[in-house]
Parts: sequence; structure tokens; C-alpha cells
Amino acid sequence: MMVKFKHIILLICVVGCIAACKKDVSMDDSYDPTPQFKADTAAIGAYVKANNIPVTKDASGIYYQIIAPGSGNVTYLTSTLITADYEGKLLNGTIFDSTKGTPISFKLGNVILGWQFGIQKIQKGGMIRLIIPSYFAYGTKSPSTLVPANSVLDFTITLTDVQ
Repeated sequence: MMVKFKHIILLICVVGCIAACKKDVSMDDSYDPTPQFKADTAAIGAYVKANNIPVTKDASGIYYQIIAPGSGNVTYLTSTLITADYEGKLLNGTIFDSTKGTPISFKLGNVILGWQFGIQKIQKGGMIRLIIPSYFAYGTKSPSTLVPANSVLDFTITLTDVQ
């Protein structure tokens, strides 16, 4: 009888722990990113035209300019450790993040999707400019007071190392 009681208590604890886990699910499943993506695409088109930036549009919708391809033949995985020197700004020119000449390292899988897609277009020593629609950046979330929700981001990235 005591063993049965212990099993019931254990089961209740396990169920309670599982039920208490936070779910990363939006309460608003009706959000449609399409209108924002269209607005971002129009804003990027106007921006690159006004600033005469020679970009290519990736199939995903990210715009990029390979300034230097770098060298090597790394096949990127989410676990690939990249070291980069970068500057990130909004389309209005506001710099919101910069390594200021001191490269920092990340696992590729831990950066925004725009970087995950774009970094794969260059190798070690390469330099790329990524103009990223908000959907592939921070979307409807604001990561800081410097980056409003639904911001298109413009990054210039030098890939100093890949492991």
C-alpha cells in the first residue's frame, strides 16, 4: 500500500512539473506576418534604391551584398561557432549595435534567422551586408529601446573566424 501511495505522489509531482512548464506559444494565433513582410519589402526596395546599394534578394526575402566572399569551404550548421565584427543599424541610420572592431563569437543557431541565412553566403574573412525584413529579425518583439518592433535591420558583417 505504501509503494502505491509513493507512486501516486510521484505521478502527481511529475504531472505538476510538466503542467507548470512555460510554453513559448503566442496567445494570438491569428497574427498574419504577410502585410508586415510586404511593407518591409517595399521599405527595403526604397532604401536600396535611394542609397544606391547593389543588393541581391535571396529566395527567403533577405537582401544581401557580398562585399568579400572570404575563403574556405565550411558547411554551416546551427552549432557552427562564428566570430564576427559587425554593425547593425535601422533604415533611418540609427546604429543599435556594434562590436566596434572587437569581434565576438556566437553559435550560428543562436543568432537571428537573417544572420543564419546570410552568414552561409560567405566564408572566413568574408564581408557581407544583410538587409533583413523584420520577420527574419526580431519580428513583433522589441529586443531593446533602440530597436522598435517590426524593424528592418541593416547589418555589415565581417566573418573573422569560423569553427
